[in-house]
Parts: sequence; C-alpha cells; structure tokens
Amino acid sequence: MMKAIRIHDFGTPDVLSLEQVERPEPATGEVLIKVLAASVNPVDWKIRSGDYGAVGDDRLPMILGRDICGEVEALGEGVGHIAVGDRMFAFLDMSRGGYAEYVAVPAEHLATVPQSLSAEEAAAVPLAGLTAWQGLIDHGGLQEGQRVLVHGGGGGVGHLAVQIAKAKGAWVATTVSPEDMEFARKLGADQVIDYKSEIFEDVLEPVDLVFDLIGGETRMRSFEVLKEGGIMVSTLGEPDRETASKFKVRTAGYMAKPNGGQLAQIAELIERRKLRISVQNTFQLSEAAKAQTVLENQHTQGKVVLSVA
Repeated sequence: MMKAIRIHDFGTPDVLSLEQVERPEPATGEVLIKVLAASVNPVDWKIRSGDYGAVGDDRLPMILGRDICGEVEALGEGVGHIAVGDRMFAFLDMSRGGYAEYVAVPAEHLATVPQSLSAEEAAAVPLAGLTAWQGLIDHGGLQEGQRVLVHGGGGGVGHLAVQIAKAKGAWVATTVSPEDMEFARKLGADQVIDYKSEIFEDVLEPVDLVFDLIGGETRMRSFEVLKEGGIMVSTLGEPDRETASKFKVRTAGYMAKPNGGQLAQIAELIERRKLRISVQNTFQLSEAAKAQTVLENQHTQGKVVLSVA
C-alpha cells in the first residue's frame, strides 16, 4: 500500500483526500518510481474543480499530479537501460498521478535528473519544460536569430520558455507583472514589459513567434506584433484562424505530451547552466489542498511543488 492524494468528486480543495491505496506494479516497459517530489500545476486544480473537459466523472476516483522526480524502485519486463536506484523525472500521462508515494511510468517517458537539481527542483521541470519546448520548437519551429514574445514569463511555463528560447539563440521579449520584472531580466529576457503599465504592441518591434500562455484579449492583441508569415503558438487552444488569415500569419494550439528524449535535452541545458528552475513554494504531500489554493489564488513566481518522501 501507499499514500496518495485522490479526488472522488469535483469541487473545492476540500475534495482532495490523503488515502491509503494499492501501490502500482510496473507493467512491461514500465518503471516503478518512488516519488520524492511532485509538481503542482494549473491543470491540477482545473481537473479538481471539474473545469477540465478531458476528465469527467468516469475517471474518478483519481490521483492528481502530472510530473514527478523520484528513484527507481523496480523495473518491468523489457526495461534494460535503467537501474534500480537511478534518480529520474518524468511528465506523466493522464492515466497516472504524481501526488503519491509511488507511480509506474513508461520507460520512454523518463529522463535522468541533472545532478545539480534537488528533488523539488527536478519535479518542477517536466510538464513546464516540455510545454515550453514543444510549443517553441515542435510547433513554433523556433530558429536561431528569431524574435520571440513570451506572454507570462514569470510563471511556471513562462520562465522556462524565456530561457529555452534564449538558449536556442533567439531574441526574447516577455510580458510580466510588476513584481516579476527583475526576475525576468535575470532569466535573460532582452525586453521585459510590465503588462499593467505598458501596452506591449506600442513598445515592441515585430516578432517572428508569439508564445501565448494567457489567451483572451492579450492573444488577440498579439496578432498586431507578429511579422507577416510569423506564428502564434498557444497552450489555450488554437488562436483564431480568421484573424490569423487577415494578418497573414500562422497559428498552432497544442497540449504537451510526455517525451523522455526531449526531457533529456532539457536536462542537458540545465547541466550546461543555460536553464535554471525557480521553485517559489514547497508543501508536504498532506498539504496538497493548501498548495493548490496558493497556485490558484495567489501570484506565483516559478513553480509550486509537493515534497513527498
């Protein structure tokens, strides 16, 4: 048996329940991970509240959590390149949850944790890092020398997107809240825009790529700063095609997917000191409700993490 945070109903943070549940066994091609830390992401509280369309009542009860860092406890059949005791991290698919003492993960979704990171820092990387990587590179086709605008550069995904774009040789602007201005500068952003006091389309020269983490009016206004032939990539559904056609630009909406190979490339950037992780708050597993409340209702700079071990 193991401890895990589950929900049996959708609702407020009170529906998060610390329970004893059966420990998973690794199937063929899977690895059993003893979880040391798990990241808390906006998707977690959206699922918990019932506002995430991909998860309905038929998925309950459910263990939440999409990314983890831990140690290899056991190997399923057919796994030969990983050893018991290895420190690994992963972005989990929707069929498994990280708010738990153990989780079984497909081997191809795992990557070795950079030696420089604590378990809490490592747990903060996979979902945010892969979301940024896949948005900028896979969907945005980011090239060295391009100009990029990242909306929300002080957040969990945004602060990694700024750094990944810089590591790939891009010029990067980002919009942030006033309290995140200095943080964004330290991340390496070339132009930092206070979205509360500045109109970004008035102070920014045209860019090749807009990476949208905000949506709504901000996304619509962003068409005005895209070069003809440029692209707007969003984690919040595909931007309006009719407007894109008017501005002669391209669009892409996507959801990030687990990918151990890409996570290993992100780990290499961390080892080369091209990417640093910001963890603002750490809570115990039993404090998952408090952690989600903070993430949902307070301004956060970087990531919120649960310490599990």
